Amino acid sequence: MMNTGSSKIFLITGVSSGLGKAFAQAAISAGHRVVGTVRDEQARAAFEAMDALRAKAVILDVSHFDAVEPTLREALQAIGEVDVLVNNAGYGHEGTLEESPLAEMQRQFDVNVFGAVAVIKAVLPGMRKRRSGHIINVTSMAGMVTFPGIAYYSGSKFALEGISEALAKELKGFGIKVTAFAPGSFRTDWAGRSMVRSSHSIADYDAVFNPVRRARQSKSGKQAGDPAKAAQALLHIVAQENPPTHLVLGKDALKLVREKISKLSEEINAWEAVSLSTDFE
Repeated sequence: MMNTGSSKIFLITGVSSGLGKAFAQAAISAGHRVVGTVRDEQARAAFEAMDALRAKAVILDVSHFDAVEPTLREALQAIGEVDVLVNNAGYGHEGTLEESPLAEMQRQFDVNVFGAVAVIKAVLPGMRKRRSGHIINVTSMAGMVTFPGIAYYSGSKFALEGISEALAKELKGFGIKVTAFAPGSFRTDWAGRSMVRSSHSIADYDAVFNPVRRARQSKSGKQAGDPAKAAQALLHIVAQENPPTHLVLGKDALKLVREKISKLSEEINAWEAVSLSTDFE
């Protein structure tokens, strides 16, 4: 069944809280139908209670890769094809690289990267067949700008930024749009219960890591970014004929990303002679 008119079918992963919940609420309020992934039965009931007609929940862990396609196929059979995919499911990991076990990095990438790609692969054949659709991958300003103590998280979001950009080029001729959404600090629980923290015991890292950890904990719940406004930005982008491939959200993210671009440009210029010295003459 193909969706018609201005009402769209959204598939949003991770709708139980934070930005995912805000995205779903805004889409439903705007008259769209939303299929949202949740982790358990209690969350399923809570999500569907938002709107009996427009909200449908699917219990799915996106890191269970083999279950993604069949689970979504079954859930969407009675609803229709996905017009807008919002890959929002993810979590943060905090800890210096040396102190963080490799298993925690693998889990971070399983959810934030491989899970997102698994969901894309589940809906992309339908979008390609219809020659329409919009894929929005929620990354982070940490996918453009790094900070001490979140190497694993930044790595996962840098990966999703790169995947999004390449995918946009692959799908441009099919009428399918791709946008990497890079939020700054928003008032969600990302830095609270949703964050996994590795233990810190190597004193050499105290000076660089402890201030960052303290600042993040002190700002949790007081961030400047408003999830409801991020959701309105998402709806605005979805309505555009030519949406951006990369969108930075929030004053903090905009400032830090611009500083990063400026410093990167300066560094490239400073080392231009070395860069140009490696080709055959």
